[in-house]
Amino acid sequence: MRSIEFKMEREGLIHEGDHIRVTEGVLPSNYYYTIWPSLAMSGNIPLNQRLKTREGIVTSVRENERGYYVTAEFDEPEPRH
Repeated sequence: MRSIEFKMEREGLIHEGDHIRVTEGVLPSNYYYTIWPSLAMSGNIPLNQRLKTREGIVTSVRENERGYYVTAEFDEPEPRH
């Protein structure tokens, strides 16, 4: 399973165990993913680590001093770095 962390701006939009879909955005040298419909966004992902599947399961939602963070797992292997 592959894990990706997303930043969520408001509490309660996504919960542990939720089934999610993501959309892909493209930058010149990276991809980024948004939990549909614009609930949370990933950091930049290098081109050679592109996500192949677009559906996953939320494994955790946590809050720290910088905001809310969602971790989701996708049914594909972790990329090689």
